Amino acid sequence: MKGSITALVTPFTKDGLDEQAFQDHVEWQIASGTHGLVPCGTTGESATLTHEEHKRVIRLCVEAAAGRVPVIAGAGSNETRVSIEYAQVAKDCGADAALVVAPYYNKPSQEGIFQHFKAISDSVDIPIVVYNIPGRSVVDITNETMGRLAQLKHVIGCKDATGDIGRVQGLTDRCGADFIQLSGDDPTALAHFVHGGCGTISVGSNVAPKQYADFHNAMLAGDFVLARELNATLDRLHKDLFLDPSPGPAKYVLTLLGRMTEHVRLPMTPCGEETKAKVRSAMIRAGIDL
Repeated sequence: MKGSITALVTPFTKDGLDEQAFQDHVEWQIASGTHGLVPCGTTGESATLTHEEHKRVIRLCVEAAAGRVPVIAGAGSNETRVSIEYAQVAKDCGADAALVVAPYYNKPSQEGIFQHFKAISDSVDIPIVVYNIPGRSVVDITNETMGRLAQLKHVIGCKDATGDIGRVQGLTDRCGADFIQLSGDDPTALAHFVHGGCGTISVGSNVAPKQYADFHNAMLAGDFVLARELNATLDRLHKDLFLDPSPGPAKYVLTLLGRMTEHVRLPMTPCGEETKAKVRSAMIRAGIDL
């Protein structure tokens, strides 16, 4: 699991999932060189999916990917039993791993966080990628706790969306060189890789999959001169896709590209006109003709 891994948006109609648009999106991602896929993450509006929709999206993704790239299925919840259920669905569908976010809203202690992940690891035979995003989950998984989690049977790595590059070496020291470290923050992806990461679970790759794949391929090849050049073309896109709450801006761009509607579910709303203008400009800077 490395390179440009797309945190997939979930296309909606007014009545439910747009299954064809979703599978077409998966196909476009793979054809464009994306290295892996994450259905049912934050960018996929997992918080507003029903339980049945969540399971269905995982199945649709695995089916469309057909083993061509790894699928890391979102299995996060602030209710441990629900996370276990989603991880089991991911296992049964044939996903390669489960992405499990720190339990949000409850504000558990570090021991509570550890026990949450231990229960999932003990219950389901699937590789687990721990997702640390304190800006959304409120709680931070400390490096010390991540070191404990790395000792669990099925925990293989983490997605770090803190933007704190100093954590990378600290996690390597505690979790070992084989512990997979993925960035969850496009603006710091280059620095994260330089410090020891191996890829990014990316929002931007939804709208510019080839460009993000090329950027990560340069880093994987050790060509950091080219990587810096490519990162410069993507820098505004990294940031402007978050001018309004994500995934509103990404869905707007995908509407421009004719790939889905920009429909999001409340409490998310479509992005505003000022943001639309800026993300259009960012796409042009990335070399994409709209």
